[in-house]
Amino acid sequence: MARIITKELAIKIAEKLGAQKVSKKGRPHDDYLVFYEGMLIAKFGIRRGSEKDKGHDFIPPAIHLSSNEAKLFAQCSLSYEFWVEKMKEKGIIPPESGTTE
Repeated sequence: MARIITKELAIKIAEKLGAQKVSKKGRPHDDYLVFYEGMLIAKFGIRRGSEKDKGHDFIPPAIHLSSNEAKLFAQCSLSYEFWVEKMKEKGIIPPESGTTE
């Protein structure tokens, strides 16, 4: 069964990734941009509507994680450092970028 990313979890993911919110009038969602050392790594939208249970299942591929990993990331089971390491493993972030503390 697929994991569902709700609006609440989507917001937690955006916060944990330090995503920059970009709002445009007339659009049903806000865009979130995720940067790492000045590089755009991911971009996704979060609906503005009040339907908190509405799925945001397009976010896991946008942040380069599986649905299960994205849900665990939102629920604090996985750290930001885990995400950075995953991005390095996948070649999205160059392996020599940054340091983990």
